[in-house]
Amino acid sequence: MALSDNYFLGIDLGTSGVRGSVIDNEGIERAHAKIAFPHNQQAEDWHRGTFDIIRRLCSQVEAARIRAIAVDGTSSTVMLCSDDGTPRTPALMYNDLRCSLEAETIKSHAPEDSAAQGAASSLAKVLHLLKQVSHVRAQRICHQADWVAGLLCGRFDISDENNCLKLGYDPVARCWPDWLTILGIDDTMLPSVYPPGSVIAPVLESVSAETGLPANCKVVAGTTDSIAAFIATGANEVGDAVTSLGSSLVLKLLSDKPVYSSKLGVYSHRLGDAWLAGGASNSGGGVLLKYFSKKQLDALTPELDPDTPTGLDYYPLVTSGERFPLNDASLEPRLEPRPDNDVTFLQGMLEGMADIEASGYIALAELGAPAARKVYTAGGGSVNPAWRKIREQKLGIPVVSAEHTEASYGTALLAMRGYEQVISEKL
Repeated sequence: MALSDNYFLGIDLGTSGVRGSVIDNEGIERAHAKIAFPHNQQAEDWHRGTFDIIRRLCSQVEAARIRAIAVDGTSSTVMLCSDDGTPRTPALMYNDLRCSLEAETIKSHAPEDSAAQGAASSLAKVLHLLKQVSHVRAQRICHQADWVAGLLCGRFDISDENNCLKLGYDPVARCWPDWLTILGIDDTMLPSVYPPGSVIAPVLESVSAETGLPANCKVVAGTTDSIAAFIATGANEVGDAVTSLGSSLVLKLLSDKPVYSSKLGVYSHRLGDAWLAGGASNSGGGVLLKYFSKKQLDALTPELDPDTPTGLDYYPLVTSGERFPLNDASLEPRLEPRPDNDVTFLQGMLEGMADIEASGYIALAELGAPAARKVYTAGGGSVNPAWRKIREQKLGIPVVSAEHTEASYGTALLAMRGYEQVISEKL
């Protein structure tokens, strides 16, 4: 079978459900499917949803062509399990903030710029879970993506460099740091860490029989959902950036070196031979929806005039407090004076967000990252041409809407890279 005849499957375990994409060697999406999760999702929901998605996708394409599969999951969603993958604790989700006491303990031992800092980190959650299982033997720490990949290949002792960052993994030295043992982490529970896109093992025969995946399909190390979405856009050169225009404003920039700032919530993921640095502002689409309905926004948008700036100096926030590019918990929203004309008010907010975006990329450059040279746009705001033009004026660089933004598509690209690497090594 020619390389061009191969298919690659990506699974995205997102905040609300599981999605899957099958792409061919040219990056054309051949099939897509999605299933919603229940509100209080747990490991069995991931299992059931993933296998259902795989079966659906295998029925939509010639399944024998699928050469590799990769899985992404929500960052810092984690649980403890046995060697064979049996869950020993409930899963603590990415947005669970109950682990403030554990975060204080981590603060005493972890480097200031470690992504393991904070109550939402994988490490804080693991320390919390370890207190709950003193009477139950738990042998493995598994992130969401790790566990599902383990179901596919039978190995629950593996993870990737991106999911492990918030568990304390050192992506520069590419090892687990000694200070983790001081916190009481048994190093035998820590996973073996693979670069995203590395081939791990073939799928189990039982999985092949149950899902329709071919027996020679390789399981490839995945990543987190947000990084998979970055990969999906096609951004792959140093200086390429992606701005996600969702309820908040999330900036990611591909850098030739890691940059960090605990003060601004900036840390760097290793991605191939480069580094993905990012920060998140509390501004974003949530502010727009505080003042306008979706219907109103749709009606006002065609009236925007990007070539005539409003002159309004807004800093749009839903409530007080900002984290990036400014770290000011008491920063108040600046949305006065409000003009009588709603179009002018809306344009002023969009201009303010564009100023924040431009300041964000400047802040990353001041930390040592390269200047952004091109910005891909994802999220609901990416389809607004007037907002894109306003941003292009403020940023002074090209702003393009990404053709692909689904994390499952980005994870399928990882699966393809892993397979192609194996093929090139054999040649």
